Amino acid sequence: MNRIATALSIAAAFAAGCAVTHLSRPALAADNITAQIIHTQDLSGDGISPANAGGMHSKTFVAVDGATVSIQEGNPPKHLHANSNEIQYILDGTGTIWLGDKEVPIKPGDLIIIPKGTPHGGTKADSKPIKALAIKTPPQAPDDTKLLN
Repeated sequence: MNRIATALSIAAAFAAGCAVTHLSRPALAADNITAQIIHTQDLSGDGISPANAGGMHSKTFVAVDGATVSIQEGNPPKHLHANSNEIQYILDGTGTIWLGDKEVPIKPGDLIIIPKGTPHGGTKADSKPIKALAIKTPPQAPDDTKLLN
């Protein structure tokens, strides 16, 4: 009896998933972005933006319904975003960053995946500040940064 109920439950879940996928509207490309080339190696410090209170420089290049793309430079304190996932691509600088409960080394070319709610930051640069391309989805709300110790 349990095998039959399990098989029927799996079949029903599969059918429901197929129906939702078929009925839901596909993602549409944003029509409010501009074709551009951004020379990230030419941007640093105040050329990105004036530093915030924590010493970070950040500039958003693309902001659409589903995501933002920005460049960040500096050493942010350890924090988390409760409602936004973040993907960082390290452009320049080496050092370490907290990711979850571990301090890990980073270098140019590293791709860091940070699910919402994951502690990260606390960056320690070896010499010059770490520069990263940051993609946040959904776009981060102004109050979606919780500083951690």
